[in-house]
Amino acid sequence: MDNPLVQPDPGLFIWTIATFLVLLFLLQRFAWKPLLQALENRQEMIRKSLDDAEKAKADLEQVQEESNRIVAKARVDADAIIAASRADATKLQEKLRAKARAEAEGIVKNAERQIERERDRSLAQIRKEAVDLSLGIASKLIQRNLAREDNEALIENTLKQIQSSRS
Repeated sequence: MDNPLVQPDPGLFIWTIATFLVLLFLLQRFAWKPLLQALENRQEMIRKSLDDAEKAKADLEQVQEESNRIVAKARVDADAIIAASRADATKLQEKLRAKARAEAEGIVKNAERQIERERDRSLAQIRKEAVDLSLGIASKLIQRNLAREDNEALIENTLKQIQSSRS
């Protein structure tokens, strides 16, 4: 059983080692360096992508914090505007109430003045009627005609007596 594949041949052994070394040199020179360079480039690209992703994540967090601050500020501003609007509405309501009170007081005072004028007019008319009535009564009682000056003096005295009796 002499199998040539199983028997060691020193010439084949040397040529196999020499071929392996030449192939190893060629692979190292032309294949390993570009392969290692490509792997390093890929590793660097992956590292850069990871750094960019971290930076983007940090930027996103910063933008989100800024957004939250803006929203919080907007809420505070909105609350302030609402409070100011309520205060303005309250002031306007008080102004309108004060104006309505003033108008009502004006109407009441005007009505009081009209009532007083009507009362004074009515009193003057009553006095005149009282004078006329008094003259009629006096002329019937006296049964004589007094001079105009005497009538006026009598009227004046009667009016003074009426006014003093009222006071």
